This record gives sequence, C-alpha cells and structure tokens, in this order.
Amino acid sequence: MNKYLLPILLYLFIFISFGSAAGKWTLLDVKGAPTARHETAFVEVDGMFYLIGGREAQGRIDRLNPRTLEWTTMKAQSPLIHHFQPVVVDGKIWMVGAMTGKFPAEPPMERIHIYDPKADKWIEGSPMPEGRRRGSAGTVVYDGKIYMACGIELGHIEGTNGWFDVYDPQTDTWSQLPDAPHVRDHFHAVVLDDKLYCIGGRNTSMHEKGNLASLFKAIVYEVDVYDFKTGKWSTMDKKTPLGSAAGGTAVLDGKIVYFGGEDAEVARNETWILDPETGSWTQAGSLNQGRHGSQAIVYGNAIYIAAGSPKRGGGKIDSVEKFQFK
Repeated sequence: MNKYLLPILLYLFIFISFGSAAGKWTLLDVKGAPTARHETAFVEVDGMFYLIGGREAQGRIDRLNPRTLEWTTMKAQSPLIHHFQPVVVDGKIWMVGAMTGKFPAEPPMERIHIYDPKADKWIEGSPMPEGRRRGSAGTVVYDGKIYMACGIELGHIEGTNGWFDVYDPQTDTWSQLPDAPHVRDHFHAVVLDDKLYCIGGRNTSMHEKGNLASLFKAIVYEVDVYDFKTGKWSTMDKKTPLGSAAGGTAVLDGKIVYFGGEDAEVARNETWILDPETGSWTQAGSLNQGRHGSQAIVYGNAIYIAAGSPKRGGGKIDSVEKFQFK
C-alpha cells in the first residue's frame, strides 16, 4: 500500500465522520413569505417567531408559526429600526441598542421600544441614557435584567465602543458596568452558564481615509467573556476562526454556534461551534445561503435563522434555515 494512502484515508474518515456529527442546515419550505429585509431581528415568544425591523421592513412585523411553517403579518407597525438584538421579558419583546435612519450616519434610537405580541401593539418606552446611546450592540437577559454590551454611537461613521450597561425593567433604571476588553459592534451576544459571550463583529468606526468601505475589514476575532458571578471580564485564549460581522450566534446543547456574517468580500456561509469548557472550535455544516444581518432563534432542539443580506453590505432575502446536530 502507498505509504501516503493510509494517512489520507484516515483523515477523510475523521473529517467525514465529524462533519456528519457536527450538524446540518436545512432550507425550510414555508407557506407565504415575510418582507425580505436585512439588519433585522428574529425572536421567539410563546412558540411563535417574529421578524421585526430591518432596512426594508417598512414597519411590517411578520410572524412564523414553526409548527405549520406559515407566515402571517401582524397589524402593529414599527418605526424605522435596525441593527439591534431584542430580548424577551415577561412575554414582551424589548428593543434597546438600536439604530434608525439611513446609511451611513444612522443615529441611535433615543428610547426603548417594546412590542407586545399578545396585544399586537408597539409601545414607546423610556428614554435611553444620554451619552450611552448606541446601536448594533449585543443584548441579553440575565436574572430578569437586560444587559447591553458594546455597540456604535453613530451608524457606520464613528463611536464603536466597549461599553457595558444593565437595565432593570422593574425599576426603569440603568447602571454602568466595566467596559469589555475589546470594542466591537455588528454582533450578537449570548449567555451560557452564568457567562456572557461577545463573539464576532467589527470596529465599524475604523476607516481608511476617504474609503468608508474599509470598515468591512475591521473584524474583531477575540472572544470576550463576562462572568456574572464574579463581575469580571476575560478574553478566551483561542480566537474565532470565522472572521465576520453580523453573524448569527446561538446556544445549543451546551455549545455556542456562530455562523454566517459578512467580511470584506462576501456574506459567509460557514458554521463554527465553540465548546466553552475546552475553548476549542470545530466546524459544522454550512448554511445553504450565506447571510448576515439577522438574529438566531433557538427553539426545541434546533436553531432558526430568517432573512438577512446574501452579500456584503446591503441586500435582502426572505428564506428560513434550520440547524440541528445529528
């Protein structure tokens, strides 16, 4: 036997075996369609999926029933809102750390916005703290409070930061917390085992003189972790292997799944899985459609993603994909 053949066969066996075990994306055959959009949010409440905001949404809120895979349009209308990660508190969808306006100088939303799916009603909430307003921030809920990490003060122009704030919906009060180790925007944060993870994104305010498009190259590879128990930040030893911004991020089966996003050239389709215990990254099956600018939903034993842009920068699609471990 050729001395090189056995190692090659062994490598192929490991690669194929791991790839099949790591998970797969399926493009779903849905009934109807939402408004195609990007820089949008996809969020689950009481077993229903809501597509909210985005550049092309025109105020429309679309709902997907994951059991029947049928889209319907809600009666409530939203303002022009984009670049945000909504969270669910007491059955309502809360939106903080969002942008409005047109590219590239999009100002941050001045107030919290809330959507009540049961009443199908859009509510304007309290003002955001002056001097801490920004969009494209990573937002999570932990122990009933809303935490907002990083973001950018003025659209795609300036003000990428590492700010970290907490909002208590019960008392309507904000508090400032220690800054994250790395500034970033255009990312989604997740919580796993009492820790917040900031993965992907970029420093959008970093431009070459006279070349706004150079911002697409300012990717942040470091993974920053905030421990809610100790109140301290740290940075993981291994960087993310997928350099992209506005990718999907979700927790499934005790692992963090990061996928898609945009880089300086394209909308990516790769999927990588982070094991927080070992700090190791492994690759899973790719998206059927490279996309960025939408949010991941975890429901049952699967991850769902809808809409987004199929190319670097502006674009829109309305398809839905589902990821499951095999």
